[in-house]
Amino acid sequence: MKNMKTNKDIQSTIDKTLQAFDTIETVEVSPFFKDKVMQRLFLEKEEPETVRFWFAPKMQLATLICVLILNSLVLAKLQKTDYKEDVSQFAESFELSTDNDTSTLSFP
Repeated sequence: MKNMKTNKDIQSTIDKTLQAFDTIETVEVSPFFKDKVMQRLFLEKEEPETVRFWFAPKMQLATLICVLILNSLVLAKLQKTDYKEDVSQFAESFELSTDNDTSTLSFP
């Protein structure tokens, strides 16, 4: 008996659904509706690109100026230093000095 009740309920639900299809009418849409929606979607998805900011001419110029200033400072520093003094400091720091007193190998 319960089965028959559910079958009648199911059949009435199906009938209501089919009647709802009869009430559906066609919708008038502007011919450019799709184009407008697609434009809005693509405009919203676009994000500002930070990568292009680094390649902008202003950033290239600023980077070039910084590199030139850094190179000129290094060049000025290199011209002030003494080559022999630098080599001797390097040799002393790695214990490569040629003094006989500090040599670990002694020859007769």
